[in-house]
Amino acid sequence: MNAVSIVIGSICILMIAYRIYGTFMAAKVLKLNDSSPTPAHTLNDGKDYVPTNKWVTFGHHFAAIAAAGPLVGPILAAQFGYLPGLLWLLIGAVIGGAVHDAVVLFASMRKNGKSLSEVAKDELGPVAGFCTGLAMLFIITITMAGLSMVVLHALENNPWGTFAVGITIPIAMGVGLFYKKTGNLKLASTIGFILLMVGVFMGPSIQDTVIGEWLSFDTHTLAIILPVYAFFAAALPVWLLLAPRDYLSSFMKIGVFIALIIGVFIINPAIPFPAVTEFIHGGGPILPGPVWPFISITIACGAISGFHAFVGSGTTPKMINRWSDIKAIGFGAMLVECLVGIMALIAATALQPADYFAINSTPEVFKTLGMNVVNLPQLSEEIGLNLEGRTGGAVTLAVGMTYIFTKIPWFSNLAPYFFQFVIMFEAVFILTAIDAGTRVSRYLIQDFFGELYKPLKRVDWVPGTIFASALACFLWGYLLFSGDIGSVWALFGVSNQLMASIGLIIGATVILKIADKRRYMLTCLIPLAYLFVTVNYAGYWMVKNVYLNPEASGYSVLNASLSIIMLVLGVIIMVAAIKKWIELFNSPRAKLEAVSS
Repeated sequence: MNAVSIVIGSICILMIAYRIYGTFMAAKVLKLNDSSPTPAHTLNDGKDYVPTNKWVTFGHHFAAIAAAGPLVGPILAAQFGYLPGLLWLLIGAVIGGAVHDAVVLFASMRKNGKSLSEVAKDELGPVAGFCTGLAMLFIITITMAGLSMVVLHALENNPWGTFAVGITIPIAMGVGLFYKKTGNLKLASTIGFILLMVGVFMGPSIQDTVIGEWLSFDTHTLAIILPVYAFFAAALPVWLLLAPRDYLSSFMKIGVFIALIIGVFIINPAIPFPAVTEFIHGGGPILPGPVWPFISITIACGAISGFHAFVGSGTTPKMINRWSDIKAIGFGAMLVECLVGIMALIAATALQPADYFAINSTPEVFKTLGMNVVNLPQLSEEIGLNLEGRTGGAVTLAVGMTYIFTKIPWFSNLAPYFFQFVIMFEAVFILTAIDAGTRVSRYLIQDFFGELYKPLKRVDWVPGTIFASALACFLWGYLLFSGDIGSVWALFGVSNQLMASIGLIIGATVILKIADKRRYMLTCLIPLAYLFVTVNYAGYWMVKNVYLNPEASGYSVLNASLSIIMLVLGVIIMVAAIKKWIELFNSPRAKLEAVSS
């Protein structure tokens, strides 16, 4: 198998899916109609609700949803071979992820851009709404802290990366102000992109200067800086920092992977990985369990992800200019992210299997595999860094992309540059999800605690905005600074996909109310059935074999308790949904249409 055939086949499948299935979802299932104004127009406040150009919103949405998941997930899942990950990415994204993102975005916009917990309360009742809100607060806090930890390790004592990432903030604010004043998107984009590239390529020149010394932060300092930045991203008007920064970052995100696609076409690397490895039955050095359910839990954002529901019922529905934009922004952005995941999978499996396992396993574990490294010593020498035992996936992606780029004759001597650039690129990728996720967390806190103090629900109330933003940053910032997140990070895979199940449950309910044909509900029920069973089995497997197994390295009664609580919340929401579905099915069609209106 070679990489070019995988890329061409995947792009064709995704384009056909967007053209046929995306159009079907938009026209037949959701019946998108531009004759009525979106919440961005009806509630325009110039701060959170702002009608925004479709492609700017696409850039924000894509940058926000495409965090560590489509990068790290496929790399870790390569333990099973290239085929399971490739199949799950394509099938999961088309049948599950794109549908999930579109229906959640639509459901939130129908309720004036409310969070998914508020939508759940309206659609399924107060109990389901409360459980959804509690689950969302838990998951978003874990997500923000976990993603930030990846950034800490990428930027720790790395002045080049810190400078290149940090400079995007004032550049984005300048672009936001320029676009707000002139309305000239092309000129604002051009100036912003040029400045962004200047900032990136200035990075190496400041490493050995006084500025470089100032920017050489340790993890504790970065653990304070990141929540402070996130506070301003959550509290400031969306057009000033968050939207333009995500929009500009999307240029880098998409540009790097376009460059990777071009690189793959130029050198057409063979995939030395087998289609399926011996670890599909479990016992692997990276993931403890079998290919199912772990392939669907490990690869989240590239196929289907509950984190997308936070963005799709948070910032994005308050920015969409026309209802028909949902197709490109909800359905289309998910398919682009799927391609990102496929390219990350190729970058990992382009390495020799022994080199891959040497990077992603501890030296002690790697010795037990009976493998001998092939190109890793040479790559370590060229990059200038010992690459063995650097687990977590981020370094593997940087090594894999560097390996592909340096095969192009013009770039053969640029391995250190490419490696550091990709590390920085990953940090930017993740930070755009952190700032959007923190803003979403602010909305959740305002909705959740607004039940106790009504003014807090008003997103235009400045004291409430400041309080909710500060609380959101404190919650995940504390976990980040204390390092406690390490004990519960394994919960993220299960809880994230549980969140996706909740999104599909709500989407199915909305479709049942509005669709001309009740069978259109299957667009959500089919992926929901698979995902709900997978999530619950994965949670059960982890509790039984890891969390409550004294002999396992991940033994933790706390993790077991949290897993059980999360799964119980999911079951309560599912039961409430089934009761609601039965009620709606037994309602006369005329009454049902009245309810949906």
